Amino acid sequence: KIGYNPAAVAFVPISGWHGDNMLEPSTKMPWFKGWNVERKEGKAEGKCLIEALDAILPPARPTDKPLRLPLQDVYKIGGIGTVPVGRVETGILKPGTIVVFAPANITTEVKSVEMHHEALQEAVPGDNVGFNVKNVSVKELRRGYVAGDSKNNPPKGAADFTAQVIVLNHPGQISNGYTPVLDCHTAHIACKFAEIKEKVDRRTGKSTEENPNAIKSGDAAIVNLVPSKPL
Repeated sequence: KIGYNPAAVAFVPISGWHGDNMLEPSTKMPWFKGWNVERKEGKAEGKCLIEALDAILPPARPTDKPLRLPLQDVYKIGGIGTVPVGRVETGILKPGTIVVFAPANITTEVKSVEMHHEALQEAVPGDNVGFNVKNVSVKELRRGYVAGDSKNNPPKGAADFTAQVIVLNHPGQISNGYTPVLDCHTAHIACKFAEIKEKVDRRTGKSTEENPNAIKSGDAAIVNLVPSKPL
């Protein structure tokens, strides 16, 4: 079970090869009477794929949370200066914001924000943006750093953290001391399994075993992890 409600999912037969029923209703399948979905926000119906895509409700953007923007890259652009690039995950980024980059704890002012070569008054969650920062060299910033608002719950480096881990496919068992490379937002850092605290049910999150000696493929667990470098 994955957890989808079939009544809320549009099932749309198409032929991508022939372009049937993608942009316009197809004349080649009289048996298909159209799709319809029922959800608490209201009903929707149609025949072709583009209508089903248009009927998808966009998720609420977490603009009310503190700013978090993991850096994907940092560029030096002639005549402009240092331009970090990344996607806003939460909060709002505006020109004039005093940002801090964790875990390096570098603070600077945002001079401008751009998306697709257009200046923005504000960037919201989901926006992939570049932003020009004052008096910071390209060598001081790197992929994996996280930008936040210095005046509103700024991000900080973590000496350790607790995570729910699901082992999809791993040869043998995993026990305390195992140190794989983790991709945490855009950071790529080796983290040690300091303590496997408990096994949990993958679907409900309820504890099934305290302090297990090891976990294996198919298991879910709550684990204390320690990064090998600042994260």
